[in-house]
Amino acid sequence: MRATLMFASAVGALALTGCSGAGGDTTEQIGPNPKLPAQNQYLVPPMHVASPEAWGDRIPMVAPGLKISAFATGLKNVRNVYALPNGDILAVEPKPPSEPVTRPKDIVVGFVQSLGHSKVTGANQITLLRDTNGDGKADVRTVLLDNLVAPFGVVLVGRDLYVANTDAIVRYPYVTGQTKITAPGTVLTELPGGPINHHWTKSLTASPDGSKLYVGIGSNSNITEAGMEAEKDRARIWEVDRRTGAHRDYATGLRNPNGLTFNPASGELWAVINERDELGPDLVPDYMTSVKSGAFYGWPWSYWGRNVDPRVMPRRPDKVAKAIMPDFGLSSHVAPLGMLFYDGASMPAYRGGAFVGEHGSWNRGHLNGYKVVWVPFAGAQPSGKAKDVVTGFIASDGKALGRPVALTVDRAGALLIADDLGNIVWRVTGG
Repeated sequence: MRATLMFASAVGALALTGCSGAGGDTTEQIGPNPKLPAQNQYLVPPMHVASPEAWGDRIPMVAPGLKISAFATGLKNVRNVYALPNGDILAVEPKPPSEPVTRPKDIVVGFVQSLGHSKVTGANQITLLRDTNGDGKADVRTVLLDNLVAPFGVVLVGRDLYVANTDAIVRYPYVTGQTKITAPGTVLTELPGGPINHHWTKSLTASPDGSKLYVGIGSNSNITEAGMEAEKDRARIWEVDRRTGAHRDYATGLRNPNGLTFNPASGELWAVINERDELGPDLVPDYMTSVKSGAFYGWPWSYWGRNVDPRVMPRRPDKVAKAIMPDFGLSSHVAPLGMLFYDGASMPAYRGGAFVGEHGSWNRGHLNGYKVVWVPFAGAQPSGKAKDVVTGFIASDGKALGRPVALTVDRAGALLIADDLGNIVWRVTGG
């Protein structure tokens, strides 16, 4: 074990240089038909992690006509934000669960990834943030819920607040304006959790009529390294009956679905998907897609439709034949973790399109992601290239100041961004 850790440290030092596996032109992989280069397999994948650096007096950069400021600072691993109808904002602060190591390579990869994460420990709580004077900054902060189990997804339906812990969806009674929930929660349905819990975040949304919940359940590995049994009920989206807790597979073959949201123009469920690693710096493109009921999206046997992944055994040509194409590539390894359709008043130029929070790459020489982009839509489908809206999360010295995750919109139409490295909620408004 000591030798493995020494190897991990050496590889980590090399990874920070970013001198291999740089990657090509990422714009060629943005859109409905991304360029898919030849596969490469590695003993240890190319890695380049941007080590953290404090924001200090700096702030992210925004597109012309917009301005940005900090809505709340000093949070604890803030990964998600959610706007309540009365204007309060919920900041979800999970403590990621630990998981057993299944391969020596996992020690190396885990060590390198940790170099780019915040050293602030999550609190396993949901903090309520309130702006009482309308100046765009939270001046009231209370713990709405605590003693949670790696929470991520949250959605309010009527007077029921649902929290997707890593192991269960829990329902709490909610009264408008309350700053702390003391009533015990009720488990609506259990979710696949440990002991292996590779993709632990569980994204959550509700159907427009409120009758169903949709929860994203990520895979338990990159590409089934822990065996197929570990992938039971993984890499899929469940549809959950809000009354009974009964669930069904809504869609499968989605390696790590996040940002679940409904397109108000079409009524379709959409999500952003983190695709597989270790096939090269430009494979496989992460994507956003409408999620079809009963559809299979390829993982683990294929990607972007019917492109076969040769690492997966046994082969399943029957599964590959059923795999459908995603709608829109975001380019490889941007790690999209948040998505929302915008219909607010503050930024009219962005109405009708979708914002995506890209957490950022670790396994390619040239960093990719680390920004919030906007994709224009014409009704049900994307209608153009993704445009950078919030950037500057990477400093001029190559260090990471922040990493955007989930998104929400407040009552004034401002875009709120959870930054889990800077532990800040940023607020973007029209100029």
